[in-house]
Amino acid sequence: QVQLVESGGGLVEPGQSLTLSCVASGSTLADVYAIGWFRQAPGKEREGIGCISSGGVQTSYTYSVQGRFTISRDDAKNTVFLQMNGLKPEETALYYCAADNWGPVKDLCDMREGVYDYWGQGTQVTVSS
Repeated sequence: QVQLVESGGGLVEPGQSLTLSCVASGSTLADVYAIGWFRQAPGKEREGIGCISSGGVQTSYTYSVQGRFTISRDDAKNTVFLQMNGLKPEETALYYCAADNWGPVKDLCDMREGVYDYWGQGTQVTVSS
């Protein structure tokens, strides 16, 4: 079992950047757990915004963040990052990371929330001038 804690959220102005961290404990992420990032805005459903495979080779992003958001992992720190550039007001939301054990599959990931078994509590990102 793995526990996840997100951090790095805050208030930024439109166009600015922010990096979120997802620190895992209880299990090693490397080569075992794929990580997904999700967000939920007030009054909206939670949406997948990107993921990274357990081997760190494959990443996928939803269309609206492609070219602006980057997911990376530091396996030595058991941490996954979400670098967000060019933030927009409509991206104000609670951001979550989630983990799923993909076993021997190390080069794929999935942005569907139903795939993931372990979730953090989320970190708030507010984009406003």
